[in-house]
Amino acid sequence: MYLAGEEDYKEICEECRLEDRAHFELINPASTNWRRNPHDIRQLADRSGCPDAYLPDQPTAANILTVLLEAERCAIRTWSESAISPSARTLAPTNMAARILNEEVEHEAWFIELLSKERDNVVRPSGHFRRGSPGDAPYSKNRGFYNP
Repeated sequence: MYLAGEEDYKEICEECRLEDRAHFELINPASTNWRRNPHDIRQLADRSGCPDAYLPDQPTAANILTVLLEAERCAIRTWSESAISPSARTLAPTNMAARILNEEVEHEAWFIELLSKERDNVVRPSGHFRRGSPGDAPYSKNRGFYNP
């Protein structure tokens, strides 16, 4: 609602939200195998080590995008640690974390691009492109594995 009139910002924010949901859906069944099964997204968020994204006191587009950029950067730190964790017993968790990390890095680039335009009026294209349907999450959805 605070990004009304900035439809391109809203579209990218929604894309990130849907892909982050895909990340939760990807890791939730796998976490059962790790014996740390979060039963809901709140439990998972509490374990992540990242603060919740919040609506800033002054909800300008730049302030909202800054909060979202910081959330992506925290996710990148978390998934980077998971992707190289030597404690993983199988390659599957490490591979999954690397795939999710790929998308988080893209999200960060998108928010940097939007903030650059919003704050500095400088266009620095990140390479964002429409992936098909919103939330397609090309790296973290197992289309090749789950082929109904």
